[in-house]
Amino acid sequence: MTTTFEEALISVWRQALVEDRKTVTLEGVQYPVRPTSRSKLREVDFRFEKQTLRGLEQNPNTNSRWAQLAREGKKVMQFLSDGRGEDQRDGSPIGRGDSRQRENRRRRG
Repeated sequence: MTTTFEEALISVWRQALVEDRKTVTLEGVQYPVRPTSRSKLREVDFRFEKQTLRGLEQNPNTNSRWAQLAREGKKVMQFLSDGRGEDQRDGSPIGRGDSRQRENRRRRG
């Protein structure tokens, strides 16, 4: 069965944040989930098709609406690739675009 991009993001999000796994398995390949150096948030680098992506747990100690959701106990993960991002909140992808566009959307609301 072929995994879609959206299914891959949901799978990584679920394994890393919901199931609190130390490794994420995607299409038979395992990727380590590790803490970030400063904030100790979870992050995982993985490949989908020919693209290297990073899943990064939302920092609840910022002033964004995504951080507010994280403070409320929601499981929020950002996915980054070459300056582009995709946000994942409780299993639903939220928006896609370059990081400046995404940040502007966050500020507006």
